[in-house]
Amino acid sequence: MTASQKEPAFYISMPHPCSYLPGRMATMLFVSPQQVLDTRTFAELTRHGFRRSGDFVYRPHCRECQACIPVRIPVGNFRPNRSQRRTWRRNQDLTVHRREPEFKQEQFELYLRYQNARHPGGGMDEGDPERYLRFLTTRHSATDFYELRLADKLLGVAVADILPDGLSAVYTFYDPAAATRGLGVFSILVEIERAKRLGLPWVYLGYWIAQCEKMSYKRNFGPLQIYENGVWLDFPAPPC
Repeated sequence: MTASQKEPAFYISMPHPCSYLPGRMATMLFVSPQQVLDTRTFAELTRHGFRRSGDFVYRPHCRECQACIPVRIPVGNFRPNRSQRRTWRRNQDLTVHRREPEFKQEQFELYLRYQNARHPGGGMDEGDPERYLRFLTTRHSATDFYELRLADKLLGVAVADILPDGLSAVYTFYDPAAATRGLGVFSILVEIERAKRLGLPWVYLGYWIAQCEKMSYKRNFGPLQIYENGVWLDFPAPPC
């Protein structure tokens, strides 16, 4: 932390319905939304299990539940399983283009199609370009948008923050008509390859919740590390 950088000020949210486990209440530990973090401080918080949504930096802080487990991929030890190798081969007709984190109408229209198909009525499908960009970008770090293209057609976008020790996967959205390509999995494989090229040791995947089916794919990227009781522990990959 630089001499001019203040220590982060933390707050605890009011209890609210859990977004992942029906019937449960959740609370969040979060950094003051008014505070802009330098990249090293933001990276340190990421190493301690924090995530971001736009500039909002948070970590689950539920007294009676520890289901949200931060996970990261050790890039040097990662070995794709059979399904991931098939997904990689299936998408070799795509090109990957790194873009700056700025508004592009083509990306925004794809984002809306994805939200309307996958999360209708969830509040993320509103046609608000400013809200969309605030969600995906942040003042706390550099961010890359990786476009996945079939010739000139945009099929997907993977968003990742660039930290001193790794990439932090923020969000991925893709053409609903291309669902059989497995572009969510392919995007993580792209981020792993990108981290390798940059000499970065980790890809942070956010939270894994064993009881949440839509997060089950994270368990397949092994060997993972999980963050428990203040330390990162090896979590062997499941059988292929």
